[in-house]
Amino acid sequence: MENLTDATHGEGKVAEAIEEQTAKLPSDVFLWAALGAMGASLALKIAGRKHTALFVGQWAAPFLLLGVYNKIVKTQGHDKDDE
Repeated sequence: MENLTDATHGEGKVAEAIEEQTAKLPSDVFLWAALGAMGASLALKIAGRKHTALFVGQWAAPFLLLGVYNKIVKTQGHDKDDE
C-alpha cells in the first residue's frame, strides 16, 4: 500500500491554509462554543423565542465537528511529517 502523504496525494493550498489556522486554536474552544450554543438556546427557549432557540441549538453539532477536525489536524495534519 502506498503512502498517501507523498507528493502526488498532498494537500491543496487551501486545505493547508485552513489546517494552519485551525491548528492554532485550542481544542476546548469548540467544546465551550457548543456548550454556549446550548445555553443560549435554553435561554431563548425560556424567553419564548422558540424558532430562534432551535436555530441556535443546532449550532452545537457543527461546533463539536469542528473540534474533531481541529484534533485531527493537530495529530494527523499535513505538517505532521515536517517535524
